[in-house]
Amino acid sequence: MIREKFAYRETITTILADDTSHVEAAKEGMIAARTGLEEYLLTDPFFHMSYSPVSAPADAPESVRCMAAASFEADVGPMAAVAATIGWAGVKAMQNRGAAFGLIDNGGDIVLFSNRELRVGIYAGAAPSSGKFAFLIPPQNEILGICTSSATVGPSVSFGIADSVTCFSHDPVKADAWATGLCNILTPENFDEVMKKVEGSSVFAVYAVIGDWIGRWGDLPEIVPAHVSYDLITKG
Repeated sequence: MIREKFAYRETITTILADDTSHVEAAKEGMIAARTGLEEYLLTDPFFHMSYSPVSAPADAPESVRCMAAASFEADVGPMAAVAATIGWAGVKAMQNRGAAFGLIDNGGDIVLFSNRELRVGIYAGAAPSSGKFAFLIPPQNEILGICTSSATVGPSVSFGIADSVTCFSHDPVKADAWATGLCNILTPENFDEVMKKVEGSSVFAVYAVIGDWIGRWGDLPEIVPAHVSYDLITKG
C-alpha cells in the first residue's frame, strides 16, 4: 500500500492507494475541486465567511452545491464541510481511474472506499481514551465519510468543548458539516437530546469524546483496542 502526504495551499492530506496512478488521480481530483471552489468564492465571498447556512445557485460547481446543501442540513456555514468535500473529489477520481481501494485523510476528515477491512484510529487530544482504540471498518464499495471535529485539537474554529466528535455517513460532505455542528453544541448532559436532531439525517452514527466521557449513537462500527501512532495523523 502507498501512503503519500500531499499538500496544496491550505489543503494538507494523506493519500492511501494501491497504485501510483490512483495517487495521481486523487491529487488531480482534489486540485480541480479546490480550484472550482476558489473561483466561486471570488463571486460570493459571503459563502466563505458565513457561520450560517448559505445557498448556492444551480450552476455553481458541484463541490459548492454539496457544501451548501450540507450547511442547511447541519445548520453550519458551508465552509465547515470543505475538508471532506476536497477529499471526496479526490476519492471519486480514484474510483474513476479504476481503483478498488482509496482513502484520503484531510486533516481528520476521512473519505474512503475499500476492498479490505481497515482500522481507523480514534484520536481525541488529551482525553484518557485518545489513541487507544480504532474503528474497525468492513470493506466498503460505497464511498464512506468518517469526519471528526474537535474544540481542543487542531486549528479549526469550534464553539464547543468536545475533544472529538466523529460522524459517519455515505455523504462525506454532510458527515463533515454535522461533525462541526455537533462539536459546537455537544455536552454530556445534552447528548441524547442533540442526537434527536441527527435522526433522519444523512449521518448514521456518532462517536463523541469529552474528557473521560464517551457518547455513542447509531450504527457504529466495531471499536477495537489499538495503538494510534501520532506520526500517522495528518497535520500541518
